[in-house]
Amino acid sequence: MKILGIDPGYAILGYGVIEKTGNRFSVCRYGAVTTEASMEMTDRLACLYDSLREIIAEEKPDVAAIEQLFFNTNAKTAILVGQARGVAVLACVKGGLQVEEYTPLQIKQALVGYGRADKKQVQMMVKTILNLKEIPKPDDTADALAAAICHGHSADTRKKLKELGIR
Repeated sequence: MKILGIDPGYAILGYGVIEKTGNRFSVCRYGAVTTEASMEMTDRLACLYDSLREIIAEEKPDVAAIEQLFFNTNAKTAILVGQARGVAVLACVKGGLQVEEYTPLQIKQALVGYGRADKKQVQMMVKTILNLKEIPKPDDTADALAAAICHGHSADTRKKLKELGIR
């Protein structure tokens, strides 16, 4: 199974594509889509959409895993990130992908075994699980890979729950 992980943002959108074969993960590609602060918001959103569509077309993932919004105390920022997240979901859906959503707590639990783990612990687990030489930078990229790994760990359970009509 090939999984596209996304950490949504309008200035930096992290992405990572991994392959899960059995219980093993391997990296296909990862990085960040960045937009300039001087750009109009509509142009930033279009850039995010186009970039994600290109990644999807090139990598042909089977599914997308996206981090749910963590509500920021700054409502304006939360709204802007929500717009970027919506564009990311739309790009995935238009690219033919099923989109699975995970909370930061679920992602931390899946990678570290503790839902309140700190960022460094999650980054170290991403590096270890994917057998990388370094922690991926920027942080948004590591977060996107973490979302993809989370889905890889929970995909079989989610499928069984769906078959039972529970999800």
